Amino acid sequence: TYVFAATLVIIGEIVAVASISSEMKRPRNLFLIGPMGAGKTTIGRHLARALALEFIDSDHEIERRTGANIPWIFDIEGEAGFRRRETEAVEDLTQRNGIVLATGGGVVLSELNRACLQERGVVIYLYASIDKLFQRTAKDPNRPLLQTEDPRGRLQTLLAQRDPLYREVADIIIDTGEHTLRGTVDLILEELSRFNCSEADRGNSTSLD
Repeated sequence: TYVFAATLVIIGEIVAVASISSEMKRPRNLFLIGPMGAGKTTIGRHLARALALEFIDSDHEIERRTGANIPWIFDIEGEAGFRRRETEAVEDLTQRNGIVLATGGGVVLSELNRACLQERGVVIYLYASIDKLFQRTAKDPNRPLLQTEDPRGRLQTLLAQRDPLYREVADIIIDTGEHTLRGTVDLILEELSRFNCSEADRGNSTSLD
């Protein structure tokens, strides 16, 4: 009886340790930020698939909740109205677990959004050259901020304003203009591995102190 009980205790401890180990290895939330045309949605879908995580696009989620597309929201409520909806969505979505979230290009304009992203997951800044961004967005009518006589100039202005904010919150920075889709995903996975190792080392160092 004692041997059987002891065996059950040992098995219970093994299961508990395995459960804790599994939790530690489980990927954290990944939040993709960057300018329009950086590839957040496309890369995010493939990254989520590679990590067996749920993929969510914040713009698509806003459209689903409102029953209207982004250009319509801009037309009726203006950019300020859209930003309010965006903040509501980001505050909600970042509380979920095990997701890859592709955000809109202007998400970092809100201090609350930046705090939610930094505190609730790993933030990955995807960027590309102005030429590459313009090439990817030139024929897309669903970009309200680019419906101007000089969309390339508008892209430059937006990137100049937002780049410091992207870098402020980013844990990892990736140039999506220099690699294939598969190559970009592989690079992100490599950088995530380095980041996680660095975080683990930092945690061990703190515990020793």
